[in-house]
Amino acid sequence: MGRLFGTDGVRGIANKELTPQLAFELGRAGAYVLTEGSHRPKVVVGKDSRISSDMLECALIAGLTSLGAEVVSVGIIPTPAVAYLTRLYKADAGVMISASHNPIEYNGIKFFDKFGYKLPDKLEDRIEEIINEKKELPVPTGIGIGRRKESLTSHRDYIEFLKSTIDTDLKGLKIVIDCAYGASSTVAPILFKELGAEVIAYAAEPLGEKINVGCGSTHPEKLQQLVVEHKADLGLAFDGDADRLIAVDEKGNIVDGDHIMAICAIDMKSKGKLKHNTVVATVMSNIGFEIALKEHGIKLIRTKVGDRYVLEEMIKGGYSIGGEQSGHIIFIDDNTTGDGEITALKLCSIMKHTGKKLSELASCMTTYPQVLVNAKVKNELKEKYLEDEDIKREIEKLEKEMEGKGRVLIRPSGTEPLIRVMVEGEDYAKISQMAKELADLIERKLN
Repeated sequence: MGRLFGTDGVRGIANKELTPQLAFELGRAGAYVLTEGSHRPKVVVGKDSRISSDMLECALIAGLTSLGAEVVSVGIIPTPAVAYLTRLYKADAGVMISASHNPIEYNGIKFFDKFGYKLPDKLEDRIEEIINEKKELPVPTGIGIGRRKESLTSHRDYIEFLKSTIDTDLKGLKIVIDCAYGASSTVAPILFKELGAEVIAYAAEPLGEKINVGCGSTHPEKLQQLVVEHKADLGLAFDGDADRLIAVDEKGNIVDGDHIMAICAIDMKSKGKLKHNTVVATVMSNIGFEIALKEHGIKLIRTKVGDRYVLEEMIKGGYSIGGEQSGHIIFIDDNTTGDGEITALKLCSIMKHTGKKLSELASCMTTYPQVLVNAKVKNELKEKYLEDEDIKREIEKLEKEMEGKGRVLIRPSGTEPLIRVMVEGEDYAKISQMAKELADLIERKLN
């Protein structure tokens, strides 16, 4: 598999790349590294509904208990619930078995530290080193072997926590919920009904053979249709492990992560809750998002693609909201990772407090046209665009032409001999020409 840990834990095709043997080894190495081998660790383990999750859970728990860990099994539950319950149960670590929005055949294993944060690279590297070098670890026997126990209160504990993140009920709102046949099926329908909303549930059973198939945050088409059919106030689409949310307004239009962050940030600023009047997002967030924030006196800090980089920047600067266009949004005063349910509750509570329809709230931001053109460049030359004065001058010229109403983003592909040229702006025809000419220049100069 190359390096085991990617930007979001260990992922691969279950039983082929991510095997039970690897899950067992991750359990052993993870238990050792996260507790320095100094005491009997307590580890919270959750999973999504994938068919392979049971297999991997058994192997992972075998690895954890073989090193003496006490495992608290919380069943099929959202990823952000594992982060929260790790803190609540005063555990040494949490582990989530899920491949998020990826297809059925994939699965993943993601670790959280005792504070509910994803592991830093340094700790992941130590876990990987132990596995790759087959380092000898303690082998307890007798009463030194760990045990597994099921938590009977985990879902209720998480639901009560979610309710505490808003200060209103949701009576009077008609909501269609798409749970992607995933982890949110065990939480979201109960949560929204108990808060008083009228709930129409779709894909709301934890069925591993259907997870993310034609549903959820990556396929909201059916949700759009249902919202209009039922004359609902909004639709909420989660991904397989419920750390993302994409919404649909009452007209059936998509409200993506950029729009949701803009709505929430503007509302937080009006209440004095937006720390340093700043939002953190990745380079992929639309220029229209940046312009909307600027119009409300809010600063945007951009990071590399990946929610871990957003979180790092939020912690470093003490910011309260950040996220991605995909709907992975972090409200750090509430939870330590992206939480689709919290995002959904924040959005619904703003609708309740303001009395505005979601389409009206979403109009605070206009999504600007975006054009992507690939420049074919040899792998060994992909980073050279940073050194070429002609390319740098052309980028500066294009951005100056757009007068703050557009931007140019250059991203070398991580896997192909390509440099991706993205241009955003008001005029589609104009930015299409700009992107093509810049890609042609890059190809000429670097080849």
